[in-house]
Amino acid sequence: MSRTVADDMIALLKASGVQRVYGLPGDALNGFTDALHRDGELAWQHVRHEEAAALAAAGEAAVTGELAVCAASCGPGNLHLINGLFDAQRSRVPVLAVAAHIPSEEIGGGYFQETHPQELFRECSVFVEMAGIPEQLPRLLEIAMRAAVERRGVAVVVVPGDLFRKHSSLSGRTPRPIKRTVSSVRPSDDTLAAAADVLNAARRVTILAGAGCEGAHAELLAVAERLQAPVVHAMRGKEWVEYDNPYDVGMTGLLGFASGYRAMEHCDALLMLGTDFPYRNFYPENARIVQVDVRGENIGRRISVDVPLVGTVKDTVTGLLPRLRTERDGGHLQRLTAHYRRTRKRLDALTTNRADEGPLHPQAIIAAVDRLAADDAILVPDVGLPTLWASRYLRMNGRRRLIGSFSHGTMANALPQAIGAQAAFPPRQVIALSGDGGLAMMLGELLTLRQQKLPVKVVVLNNSALGFVEIEMKADGYVNFGTELDNPEFAEVARAVGLHASRVNRFGDLDPALTAAFAHPGPAVVEVMTRRQELAIPPGLTAKQVVGFTLWAGRSVLDGDGAVLVDVARTNLRQLALE
Repeated sequence: MSRTVADDMIALLKASGVQRVYGLPGDALNGFTDALHRDGELAWQHVRHEEAAALAAAGEAAVTGELAVCAASCGPGNLHLINGLFDAQRSRVPVLAVAAHIPSEEIGGGYFQETHPQELFRECSVFVEMAGIPEQLPRLLEIAMRAAVERRGVAVVVVPGDLFRKHSSLSGRTPRPIKRTVSSVRPSDDTLAAAADVLNAARRVTILAGAGCEGAHAELLAVAERLQAPVVHAMRGKEWVEYDNPYDVGMTGLLGFASGYRAMEHCDALLMLGTDFPYRNFYPENARIVQVDVRGENIGRRISVDVPLVGTVKDTVTGLLPRLRTERDGGHLQRLTAHYRRTRKRLDALTTNRADEGPLHPQAIIAAVDRLAADDAILVPDVGLPTLWASRYLRMNGRRRLIGSFSHGTMANALPQAIGAQAAFPPRQVIALSGDGGLAMMLGELLTLRQQKLPVKVVVLNNSALGFVEIEMKADGYVNFGTELDNPEFAEVARAVGLHASRVNRFGDLDPALTAAFAHPGPAVVEVMTRRQELAIPPGLTAKQVVGFTLWAGRSVLDGDGAVLVDVARTNLRQLALE
């Protein structure tokens, strides 16, 4: 068989270090998957839903920092990619999507399964383009890959199915690898001096640190020491900021700690390092702001900034440090780190069940995972309550990884992203912390674990409800409605598809079940029955939330559901006792 355009695409992907493609086959994609089959080296990671393919690619890109690839057939096939691609785009990880299209001659005629993918994917990509003739490929693919790795986002190449099978036009040219470049980016001396003036004039500086602190841990600690500043971390910054950090005071925001909230509230200058923390009501009202971001367009999106600094955290802090005065009062730092120790003690006190009974408190489950997981585990919580408890009880150490849908917030992210992480790192322990709603939504991907022989460990928090949604409803004064889940026994489902599985109803069974699952050489599911009415109290309760909760209580009684108030009180009385 003569060389095809699809063969050229496969050669370029391999030359650029791509090792696998996540996807589901389909007629318009047949020319591409046939090239994969004939090549025999680039792995086809067959999933059960295209959304899982895109989320798995996002998971791989998050843990490797390198380009990951997904592919889908025309119409409904590539439409299913879109949510996972939105997640990758908002998490700023490099993903390439190969979106097959209907036959070239039929485009525009309302053909079976016709969509306009180059328009559909425009909002969730840094690059999207459709190839019209064979000569455009693989040059178009090179441009897309370069955009994805340099701009840290999603690139989509739309290819009509007939183009994959066209003869190659490269005449034997060796493909040039597309790899991310490494650059130093720092602000000018004048802007660094202006930032130093603001920080030197302040009496109480707080640092808000995010994912942009990756690779800059030493610089973060150095500037915190120089400024005597407590460090508040955003969720995406947790894995890069929290570990070995005597200045860390936890998170703020809805998932955060009281100490992180107070550190922001009481500062007169805020230094933002590589973060785009979105919740404006958690920013200080009267502080001066210095913001560092390598993407200048992000600066000032959340709060008015006094000094914008465009550069990487590592290079910018290196340039800023010599300009900062060395004599500082450490009172602000000492007060907030003491506050953090008290907050941490109260939170840790919630991680044990007072009696060996069930359902279990979710804090105890995540604390047990943290205690028993490997030192270099990759941990992937579902959106909602699993992310909330993970933010409070998973400890980072500089070797563990913590990935999730922390910017896009899509339900059911944990299992598919864990698939991508495990495929990229077969020897490492990968743990998906799934909610019952999230696992049910992507239940078919348990079959992917079996088929691809991926030893992902899935810990399911089963509270028979969309728990985070119920908390949101309570805070807004609504009676819970439409949130109850009539679940199967997920452990039985897992056993039925050939996975190791156990179900935990008592606290005393938790550690043995997790230990057995983590030691099992293949995929495993541990289903833990969890208290439904556990409240996650935010660090700063607003009057609106208090009123909303009161309204919810009154409306629940009037709705004939007064028993739920008793359950809420029983479940959360221990939290109030610690305040």
